[in-house]
Amino acid sequence: MARPMQMGERRFGAVNWLGLATLCSREVRRFLSVWTQTILAPVATSGLFMLVFTLAFAARRGPTEGLPFEVFLAPGVLMMTVVQNAFANTSSSIMIAKIQGNIVDTLMPPLSAGEILTGYIAGGLVRGVVCALAIGIIIFPAVGATVEHPFWALWFLVAGSTILALAGLLAGIYASKFDQMAAITNFIVTPLAFLSGTFYSIQTLPEAFRVASHFNPIFYLIDGFRHATIGAGDSDPWIGFAVTLGLIVALWMVALHWIRRGYRLKS
Repeated sequence: MARPMQMGERRFGAVNWLGLATLCSREVRRFLSVWTQTILAPVATSGLFMLVFTLAFAARRGPTEGLPFEVFLAPGVLMMTVVQNAFANTSSSIMIAKIQGNIVDTLMPPLSAGEILTGYIAGGLVRGVVCALAIGIIIFPAVGATVEHPFWALWFLVAGSTILALAGLLAGIYASKFDQMAAITNFIVTPLAFLSGTFYSIQTLPEAFRVASHFNPIFYLIDGFRHATIGAGDSDPWIGFAVTLGLIVALWMVALHWIRRGYRLKS
């Protein structure tokens, strides 16, 4: 007599490819269905940042790292937009599912914790990459920015989207109401993004602030992507590679543990 299928058991071998693909597709279609809010709005905001900072500071500051200020600024604005949108995608998806009570629709199907985690992160990763491509196509040619090191550009783009998608997932799991999520976004994510060298080189900061910047993980994403585009940065990209890879592994393990336990998801 065949053993009955248990709840949560995977049905398609080692990996439930159909379930994983379905979850990935759901997360991608979720933000594409409101593309004016999730893609167009961030690109417009990035354009405004570029316009305002260029008009306000370009003539006064002159060249930065030997390049026009707008060329120096463009990769920082792009990466800041990427990390903010990757974070928003997973955090909002988890929070809405918890508040509406339909998180059970994700937990009940035969998906492992790793498959659930991968599905959510795929949505944040794709949204970050799509935002980056849109900004790169529209804004980079307008300011004359190019990509000098494609490998580094791809790595920091994917790493940045993955890290902030994981952080957004953890924040969404931890927060029990939208006020808590807003506090995490406003007092942690946004300050880290703005104080990461997005609009300036940390070499212009006093020594104490320059040292403190190296403890900001988003600094390595901004600086690494800037190195990939203009060929110059404030730190060695290999250090950024090691830091971002370590963050991905650490956050992935924590998120996997929380999902396996059902921490703040099943209650």
